[in-house]
Amino acid sequence: MKTGMILEGGAMRGLYTAGVLDVLLENNIEVDGYIGVSAGAVFGCNYKSKQIERVLRYNLKYGQDPRYFGLKSLLKTGDLYGVDFCYHKIPEELDPFDNETFISDPVDFYVGITEVETGKPAYHLCKTGTGEDLLWMQASASMPLVSNPVSIDQHLYLDGGISDPIPLKYFQSIGYEKNIVVLTQTQSYRKKPMKFSSIMKKGLKKYPAIYNAMKERHQVYNKTLEYIEDSKKKGETFVIRPSHSLSIKRLENDPIKLNEAYYLGRNDAYKKLNELKAFLKR
Repeated sequence: MKTGMILEGGAMRGLYTAGVLDVLLENNIEVDGYIGVSAGAVFGCNYKSKQIERVLRYNLKYGQDPRYFGLKSLLKTGDLYGVDFCYHKIPEELDPFDNETFISDPVDFYVGITEVETGKPAYHLCKTGTGEDLLWMQASASMPLVSNPVSIDQHLYLDGGISDPIPLKYFQSIGYEKNIVVLTQTQSYRKKPMKFSSIMKKGLKKYPAIYNAMKERHQVYNKTLEYIEDSKKKGETFVIRPSHSLSIKRLENDPIKLNEAYYLGRNDAYKKLNELKAFLKR
């Protein structure tokens, strides 16, 4: 039976996921494959490269650097998060990503993105963590209106969380029968309909399929939560989620709040560790 793991996005709420993954690494919790969308992709890749605390480290060090994030980058390039700095300068020079370990580790790592033309999800198995894989990760974390669509094989893509925010069904469809789902919202959370619909429609007039997907996103998301609960009751899925609401904003760069989210993830993972081990042994 193949075991998998699904990592929800949520922008900087992904620091919670980073905390969870570091505890899993420290305790040799292994799966056959995993999939991340948005922050779950760009932060989750470090699980396969086995770089404990890397996500926290570079976000604390560079989170307030205008090259990493900010209005200046958005106005200059169309990307709130600086593409060159985030996807090249940091992983290649400032806090190197361990590509050798990523490549040699047998765990399969998938990324989910959203096709701009159709508003439908697409999925990719990352093999090297460089080149095209990096484009898929970048696309998965490219939020509408504050990011340029990413071109891959002559198609444009955006945030994976738009079309399939928690891709449990997809992972089950490719053979992962037992899955860990790491969420970044609490048990009581339900997504509400999109705000400022007319403004969003105007801002996304070039991408009508993306607008339509975002308009329906709350329904897709909430139905997915119901599906996860049913799968959990059947013993097919193990869920780790925040034990209380995160004070962190989606676009947070306050070091104190980033730390809080990360260490809540660690604490929640520790509390679930024995239960998780039992789940994986069944």
